[in-house]
Amino acid sequence: MANARTQSELSPIQTWSAVGSMALCVALLIASEFMPVSLLTPIAHDLHSTEGMAGQAISISGLFAVATSLLIATIAGRFDRRHVLIGMTGLMLSSLVIIAMAPNFAVLMVARALLGVVIGGFWSLATATVMRLVPVGSVPKALGVVYTGNAVATAFAAPIGSYLGGIIGWRGVFFALTPLAVANLIWQWISLPSMPPQAANPVGKLAGLLRRRHVAFAMLGVMLTFAGAFATFTYLRPFLETYTRVSVPQLSLLLLGLGLAGFVGTYGATTMVRRHLYSLLTGLPLALGAVTLGLLAVRYHIVGVAVAMFAWGALNSAIPVCWSTWLTKGISDEPESGGGLMVGAIQLSIMLGAGFGGLLLDHISVAATLVGGTILLLLASLTIGRGERIQAPVSNVASEAFDKSWQARPECAPCLGASRD
Repeated sequence: MANARTQSELSPIQTWSAVGSMALCVALLIASEFMPVSLLTPIAHDLHSTEGMAGQAISISGLFAVATSLLIATIAGRFDRRHVLIGMTGLMLSSLVIIAMAPNFAVLMVARALLGVVIGGFWSLATATVMRLVPVGSVPKALGVVYTGNAVATAFAAPIGSYLGGIIGWRGVFFALTPLAVANLIWQWISLPSMPPQAANPVGKLAGLLRRRHVAFAMLGVMLTFAGAFATFTYLRPFLETYTRVSVPQLSLLLLGLGLAGFVGTYGATTMVRRHLYSLLTGLPLALGAVTLGLLAVRYHIVGVAVAMFAWGALNSAIPVCWSTWLTKGISDEPESGGGLMVGAIQLSIMLGAGFGGLLLDHISVAATLVGGTILLLLASLTIGRGERIQAPVSNVASEAFDKSWQARPECAPCLGASRD
């Protein structure tokens, strides 16, 4: 009833304004989370740390995102959802200011931890919030708007950050995000309606899901896949500067190409996933590992590197689409708890992957980070196998409903982005 009242009290303009404010928040979160990837070298130099240590700035945000994603459904259920979302946006703004002013590496890590809380909390609540804001028939369209913020930030944040970092410095880049965060805070304050507390999901549900054999194998496959990808992605800048000897403008263009490839990969996965879900879940990590090794093979030739990075971006962006689709089939009876579990698994894998890659970079070489990431991707493919291990028995009614929903709106599959839902 609370859901119906919330929707009936909103005009269409206010409804879509609220959805738009969430899309902007998603874009800012993605930009803030992965901006250090394009600024790794200057951050490390300015704070007198190694590039591997600077990469831990991504790991620490992942750690706190994991903890928050597992607890937020229980905690947020006690409060008005509007206040929770606005509070997290304010926390994101505080994090950006502290990062930009960080006098040392320790303060930077504290600020990134705060950002991790926002990442885990916001992503875990996003889909459920959209479902409370709009009528059932408009949910796919609203989710498409929210995840557009994800796609845009993924495509443009890294290259813009790299380019602006060469002009105004890495601190200036984070300062430049703060006016956008202030505008987002004001927009949410104006547009988000009151959403009264609902019954909270107990944390114990997550443990119950993991006792299901197919869910446990799927979460292991998710973690190995994303850890392998982020062991490489986090340290692309040191790789390109060490071997390809790129300038800052060249680096920005390469990262832009990688980001734009994400639109290609997302579209391609969306058109194929209904018929070839389990083949994609097995094959994409293998293909991504092969392209990662291809980067090493052509590392001294910028044209070859550009082609490989475009392919890498397309394959990497297809993976979240496939796993979000698996979620609708593999945990269809507990979508909210399953979503929190998936967010936690992805964020934990980002933390471990970035940390693993940083250790290899500091103690062996940047090439070792790519090889290590490839090994994790191979293990992911072996874990998933042909897909039998991660399949759950599905009733004919549920299967038919899933197929009809895809036939009606195949472009609107929820996407987890560095994702994440």
